[in-house]
Amino acid sequence: MATPVPISASELKARLDAGEPLQLVDVREAMELELARLQAPVVHLPLSESERWMEQLAGLIDRDRPVVVLCHAGIRSWQFGCWLMEAQGYEQVWNLQGGIDAWSVSVDPSVPRY
Repeated sequence: MATPVPISASELKARLDAGEPLQLVDVREAMELELARLQAPVVHLPLSESERWMEQLAGLIDRDRPVVVLCHAGIRSWQFGCWLMEAQGYEQVWNLQGGIDAWSVSVDPSVPRY
């Protein structure tokens, strides 16, 4: 079974700062995104609304660029990352360890914790 590669918040920050062409995919609910978000652009694919975006997935996430999935604590994003790899055939998938909460603690304390 293919699983996403774990990436720490500080490593993700370094890669973003270096200009790597990463695609950030946030699977949290809209309410969570309003509470706390990264300053970088993200593709927002709330898991509870998968029927809305499922058929458009190929146009939303580029297969040729690395994908970093995130959620609040890293569990939902890990599950989504596994699904992307197993069911959809994406190869370069990373999971933000500890999610947006880890980002708040170790990278950007201005991002609210919830």
